[in-house]
Amino acid sequence: MKDRTNQEWLDELRGPDAAPAIADLRMILFRGLRAALSGRIRSDLESVLEDFTQDALLKVLDNLHTFRGESRLTTWAQKIAIHVAYSELRRRRWKDISLQSIIENPDGADFTPALLTDPNALPEKQASQNDLLAFVNRMIEEELTERQRTAIQAVIIGGMPIGEVAQRMETNSNALYKLIHDARKRLKARMIENGISPEDVLDAFS
Repeated sequence: MKDRTNQEWLDELRGPDAAPAIADLRMILFRGLRAALSGRIRSDLESVLEDFTQDALLKVLDNLHTFRGESRLTTWAQKIAIHVAYSELRRRRWKDISLQSIIENPDGADFTPALLTDPNALPEKQASQNDLLAFVNRMIEEELTERQRTAIQAVIIGGMPIGEVAQRMETNSNALYKLIHDARKRLKARMIENGISPEDVLDAFS
């Protein structure tokens, strides 16, 4: 493989005969992704790496104008490739999980995230935790709009990536951030009105 300076990479990738440089960059990205992801992908590794490499290569070529020369171009390109791959892996993780299953229990019971429960807590602390969870659940049901409830339960409680939730709610990430911000602001105000601060909730589950 030809050794190139940053400027040579740019000139060749933008030039009329870019095929050799593109082929070399593609191989570099493929090898980098293999090293980074070989322990994370359990099946069809070669096929998945091919897909990620192609997506990353297109993104790199589309963003050559943003390269500032602060590192080797190949290092910069590999960082883009890793970002592309991890974003796609996160998306695939949630692909077969419905939004409804995140925000609702099958038996219709209140949603209680496992990370907020401590099976080893003393009875007094468990009682305090249960009271606070009941209060928070009630505030979510009574004070928030349906879209606010969905956003809070999916992103904050369920842990689904905000981009995935935004897509399923047919909105964009910025609008969803605003929706969640308004919902949290409303919940905080109601907690304070009832003599409960957000710090009280965190302390109960610390």
